[in-house]
Amino acid sequence: MSPDQLLYLIIGIVVLDYFFDQTLDFINQKHSNGEIPEKLKGVYKEDEYVKSQAYQKVCSRFSFWTSAFSTILILVILYFGGFGYLDKLLAPYVADPILRSLAFFGVLFVFSDIINLPFTYYSTFVIEERFGFNKMTIKTFVVDKLKGYLLAIIIGGLLGYALMWIVIELGQDFWMYALILITGFTLFMNLFYTSLILPIFNKLSPLEDGELKDKINAYAKRVDFPLDNIFIIDGSKRSTKANAFFSGLGKKKKIVLYDTLINDHSQEELVAVLAHEVGHFKKKHIVTGLILSVFQMGITFYVMSLLIFNSDLSTALGAEELSIHINFIAFGMLYAPISRVTGLFMNMLSRKNEYEADAFAVNSYDAKPLMSALKRLSVSSLSNLAPHPFYVKMNYSHPTLLQRLEAMEKL
Repeated sequence: MSPDQLLYLIIGIVVLDYFFDQTLDFINQKHSNGEIPEKLKGVYKEDEYVKSQAYQKVCSRFSFWTSAFSTILILVILYFGGFGYLDKLLAPYVADPILRSLAFFGVLFVFSDIINLPFTYYSTFVIEERFGFNKMTIKTFVVDKLKGYLLAIIIGGLLGYALMWIVIELGQDFWMYALILITGFTLFMNLFYTSLILPIFNKLSPLEDGELKDKINAYAKRVDFPLDNIFIIDGSKRSTKANAFFSGLGKKKKIVLYDTLINDHSQEELVAVLAHEVGHFKKKHIVTGLILSVFQMGITFYVMSLLIFNSDLSTALGAEELSIHINFIAFGMLYAPISRVTGLFMNMLSRKNEYEADAFAVNSYDAKPLMSALKRLSVSSLSNLAPHPFYVKMNYSHPTLLQRLEAMEKL
C-alpha cells in the first residue's frame, strides 16, 4: 500500500470504530428504556429506578460528545500530519532516537491530558456530583494528577526507554525480548501493586479485630484459604461507589474491601462478597488470566514487529522518513479491529470466571447474602439492569445482575 492508501485505511478504521461504538450505545440506550425485568422489579424502588435511568442517559450523552470530540481531533491530526509535525519539531532538540521517542510520547501524554481535563472535571464534579457519587475535593483531584504524572515519568520513562532500546537494537526480532520485559513488569505489578502503587493514592488499613474479622477467618479456615492480608481501602474519599478486589500471587496475595462496601452491607453480605473473591483464587483465575494476557501480548508484539519498520506507515502519518515511535501509533490504530475481537473473547472469559466465582461462593458459603449484596451494589451504583445482550457481549467483563441471579438460582 502507498502512504496515502495507508492513511485512508487508518482514517477509515477510526471512523468505523467510532460509529460502531455509537451504534452500540444507541441500541443499548433504547433497550434500557423498557420495563425492569420481572425478577428484578424489587431491586429498585420506583424513584431509584427513575434516577438510574436518568444517570444512564446523562452518561450516554456525555460519552457521545467526548467520543465525537476525540474522534474529530484525531482525524484532524491524521489528515494534517500532526504526528509527523511533532516529530520534526522535536528533532533539533533531541538527537538520540530513544530519548526523542520518550519526548514524543511525553508531549502527546501531556497534550492529551490537558485536552481531556475539562471532560474529566465535568464527569467528576458535575455528573458524578449531581447523582451523589462524587466525594473528591479539588485538592484530591489535583494531587492525584500530580502523582499520576510522577508515576508516568518514573515507571513510563524507565519501561519506555527499555522497550525502545530493545526495538532499536534488535530490529524485527525485538518482539520476543519485549514480551519478556512486559511479562516481567506485569508480574511485578501483580505482586506489588497493592503494596507500592495503591498506597500512593489511597490509605490501606488492615481489617480490625472484631466480629467481621472472626467470621471471615472462620470462613477462610473452612475453605482452606490462607488469609493473612485483608485490607480496607478509603474509597469513600473519592466516591460512594463500592467495590472489592483480589490481587497478588503466593504470599503477596491480598483481598481489598472498600470502606463504602463495609459501611453499606451486612457482615453476612461482606463474607459472601469475600467468598466470591476467594473463588477467583481457588479457580486459578488470576494465574490463567496472566497466562492468557502474556499469550495475547505475544501475538500483539509479533504482528507489531511486521509493521513498525515500514517507512510508508511513518510517511502516512506525516513523517519524512522511518519513525518507529510514530509507527507505534499507526500500529495501534491498524490493530484496533483485532484488539476489539480479542477483547470480545477476553470479556467472554471474564464473565465465565465471574459465574464460577459466584458458584464457589454459593457452594462454600450461601447464595442469599451474595444475591442481596449484588442487588445492593447495583442500586448504590445506579446500574443498568437491562442492557442490550449484544452490548453486554462487547463491553461487559461481568454478567448482568439478572444473569448472575438466575445462574445462582440454578445451583
